[in-house]
Amino acid sequence: MSSSCSSGQTSKKGSNESDLKWWQLSLIGVGCTIGTGYFLGSSIGIGITGPSIVFSFILAAIGTYIVFNVLAQMTAEDPQKGSFCYYARKAYGQWAGFSCGWNYWCSNILIMGSQLTALSILSRFWFPNVPLWVFATGYAIISIIVVLTGTKGFDKIENILAIVKFSAIIMFIILAIAALFGWISGNAEQPDLPTKGNELFAEGFNGFWASLIYAFYAYGGIEVIGIMAMQLQKKGDAPKAGKIMLLGLTVVYVLSLGLAVIMVSLGSFHEKESPFVTALADYNLTFFPHVFNGAIIIAGFSTMTASLYGVTNLLVTLAEDGDAPPLFSKKGKKFKNLPIPSLGLATVGLLASIITALLLPGKIYEYITTAAGILLLYNWFFIIISSFRILKYKLWNKILAFIGLALILAAISGTLLEKEIRPGFFVSLLFVSIICLVCLKMKKVWKKSKSQIRYY
Repeated sequence: MSSSCSSGQTSKKGSNESDLKWWQLSLIGVGCTIGTGYFLGSSIGIGITGPSIVFSFILAAIGTYIVFNVLAQMTAEDPQKGSFCYYARKAYGQWAGFSCGWNYWCSNILIMGSQLTALSILSRFWFPNVPLWVFATGYAIISIIVVLTGTKGFDKIENILAIVKFSAIIMFIILAIAALFGWISGNAEQPDLPTKGNELFAEGFNGFWASLIYAFYAYGGIEVIGIMAMQLQKKGDAPKAGKIMLLGLTVVYVLSLGLAVIMVSLGSFHEKESPFVTALADYNLTFFPHVFNGAIIIAGFSTMTASLYGVTNLLVTLAEDGDAPPLFSKKGKKFKNLPIPSLGLATVGLLASIITALLLPGKIYEYITTAAGILLLYNWFFIIISSFRILKYKLWNKILAFIGLALILAAISGTLLEKEIRPGFFVSLLFVSIICLVCLKMKKVWKKSKSQIRYY
């Protein structure tokens, strides 16, 4: 999962130029969505619920579509650089825009930490004795260097990355089907299709409930469709771009996971290896684990770098809107006109994730992934409730919006049911509490600023 590939940035060709076709927007959305959260984080979901993970992904797809549809409607009606932060401010006031912006920034920092940890875990596939933090440090330094050189033409790069990621999943699907039909030899036992309730829901209803967060996390990044819809040649094509993207993602997600969970026993899956590598481990495909692992690392690193670039620019927008210190809107002349103070703060976040990976190498991926997913869903929740004040809803649209809210709340609350991921919920609450405390402090500043404006 990658969130915020653009993070509210305008097109590099200018905010008034709209030259994006709907299929290009779909590809960008795929590139921003498929990440290590799906390639690696889905292993945690499988361990929690078993084969019913496919149902979790279907429910998450429905919830994701509702959020996307709401955001696309608001964007088409009033396209703005700040996207959902702007709509939150428009619906509920400055405190809402401030809270959404900083919540999104924090979620992206955690997402980068999650990606960074996942990349390190995947790299240990080849170098099992190298400590996790060494890889994390290396990837973080390279990512910062890439950003400092000035990332240009990122939309085109995301199109290429989307094809790489999609191709990796398609490759697994083809090989898995070939293995099931006996076209590939191996030592694996003939899989049995789970049909009974206790086989489908290995850990019962609570396990299924708890797995929702990982399904939603795999769809994280859909908000980029709403953010970039203002760059479309035809603004009315935004819903089509989102529908095609979500349909494609849902089909390959469900099909690939469905094949994975019937090919090997549930006990074989673990969070340190992609479920797709695990599923084909007993077949004579010596090339597959290496090729697939390499594809995930390349894609994951690029997504993490995109997120780093995104949060850097997001903080600039927050500073320009008065929701962050003015320092973070300043740009350095020596580094491609990049906002160095903003990049510095994002780097501090990356550093914190490296230190955490060093101190808690065992469970840090589950904790960070869970917390990042929950923070992202807080923003999705706000997108929907903002739409109640901005859009003129018909009855059916209102019902859909409430279904979306219910699914989001189910995914968040489900994290409390599983002790292995429960700490992630409290980590997300910690971030939200800090944002709320700062927001309360800022309300006095905003009130004072408004009174001075009225005075003059």
